[in-house]
Amino acid sequence: MNPMKWCLSFLKEYRIRYIIAFTLVTIVALCFIINPIISGIIIDEVIISGRYEILPLLIIIFVAVTIIRSLIKYIYIIIFERTSQGMLFKMRDYVYRRLLEQDFSFFNKNRTGDLMSRQTGDMEAIRHFVAYTIYNIFDNILLFLIAIVMIFTVDYRLALCIICVVPLTALTTVKQLKAIKPAFHKIREQFSNLTAFVQENIGGNRVIKAFAREDHEIMKFNKQNDAYSEAEINAAMVWRKYVPIFEFFVAVSTIVIYLAGGIMVINGYISLGELVMVCGYIWMINNPLRMAGWYANDYQRFVTSVEKIFSTIDVEPNIKELEGPYSIPKLKGGVVFRDVTYTIESGKVLKDINFTVLPGQTVGIIGATGAGKSTLMNLLCRFYDPTDGDILIDRVNLKNYDLRSLRGNIGMAMQDVFLFSDTIEGNIAYGNPGCTFEEVKAAAAIANADDFIMKMPEQYDTIVGERGVGLSGGQKQRISLARALLKDPAIVILDDTTSAVDMETEAIIQDSLKHLGERTAFIIAHRISSIKDADQILVLDGGMIVESGTHEELLENHSYYYKVFNHQYGEFDTVEN
Repeated sequence: MNPMKWCLSFLKEYRIRYIIAFTLVTIVALCFIINPIISGIIIDEVIISGRYEILPLLIIIFVAVTIIRSLIKYIYIIIFERTSQGMLFKMRDYVYRRLLEQDFSFFNKNRTGDLMSRQTGDMEAIRHFVAYTIYNIFDNILLFLIAIVMIFTVDYRLALCIICVVPLTALTTVKQLKAIKPAFHKIREQFSNLTAFVQENIGGNRVIKAFAREDHEIMKFNKQNDAYSEAEINAAMVWRKYVPIFEFFVAVSTIVIYLAGGIMVINGYISLGELVMVCGYIWMINNPLRMAGWYANDYQRFVTSVEKIFSTIDVEPNIKELEGPYSIPKLKGGVVFRDVTYTIESGKVLKDINFTVLPGQTVGIIGATGAGKSTLMNLLCRFYDPTDGDILIDRVNLKNYDLRSLRGNIGMAMQDVFLFSDTIEGNIAYGNPGCTFEEVKAAAAIANADDFIMKMPEQYDTIVGERGVGLSGGQKQRISLARALLKDPAIVILDDTTSAVDMETEAIIQDSLKHLGERTAFIIAHRISSIKDADQILVLDGGMIVESGTHEELLENHSYYYKVFNHQYGEFDTVEN
């Protein structure tokens, strides 16, 4: 499906409305025939022939037609506006759903600001075209054709004089469309860059202030703003070149009508009233000629926006479900990694990963930064698919599971905590919105968050700022942990969740986690204290498992784990195990 077909597919359910609306536009256009005819009759029959008795009737018809035309125009404008809003609602909903279907790799390649501009500026350009430009183009074409036909009924020679201008106007419009297309593509690109820059800087305002880089960022913003302004000016330069040409055609057609018409009246070919009637149709010809350039701009802006949006949603996600996926309400939690390798453009991130986890076991994962610890868990959640090898949960390949069923059984608390602008209760209950307040409070207690929440002014009804602004790093991590646990998942993933809490709080959380019942837990940590009681510990280095075993077994190896332990706890020989 090409971009235009995709866009027009959203108008299918409104085709009856559109037929009605365009019919009303046609009626209004036909109404414009009447007033020039009345003007001609007034000149020939009333003023010249002296039939004053028909003047009141002509005036009544004139006023009645004007009122009817205005009412019908009001109706079809409302129809077009409602239709555009309905179409835009469904299109925006569709695009948003498509964005949510995309996997991590899509968002790694696309900036947030670019995606936001698709839902704002580009959508508005489409709405403007559907609500306003489309019927104005139709209306102007109709008026032009009606005027030509009516002038033909007066004298074909006058009509031919006007028609001579049409090919020149059409040729100029085509040239303008070709010239303006790259200019509008540049505008949308620069607008996306500007939106992305602003979004990034607002999100990173604390870093900017911490490093006192406000002036530097203002300079960068001015460059982006100048680039966008220049793109708009370049587009304006294009249509500025063509608009005077359209105005010239308008002036030529007017001069031709008045000059030729005047000569024909003098020579008796047409009456003065017929000339007045023809002059009444001149604006119906001049307005389309004058507006051709503007509507060409609007059309090209519309096409560019459709192409930009379509290029975003036309990307197929790499993570796809098989037909008839395997769905289960509750997993047991047995996990097997079998010869798993994950490769990106820069190289292998994970190499030949093999391990088995029984249901209910706790697995600790440790390793240097960039060793592949988080990637390992991203594969388990199927945010990415392994390049080679298989991952199994409860002896079923991960790719055979329904994605929502799979992820619904996994509770994940990440190091980079994201909290919504909502209450604390709403953030904790995000993964299980139907839970009771008692369940929220219980999960917060396990995460050692209940105490600090109860000390807040509004307690669980406290609104946290965007991304949890107003909370400490440790508080956000504990809320994130409570959110993961409230799902009652079969598998819990804690990605360095206790890195921002003190040792005492960490000990309380670790003790609480021991009483969670039969569930498989993966704990990624840099502190050995967080994983030393795990059933098995995986040590990653360079994307490979270089060691595995229990805490005691790994200490006996005198390898990476042993060195990390000594760095964190001092000389091994002086420490009781």
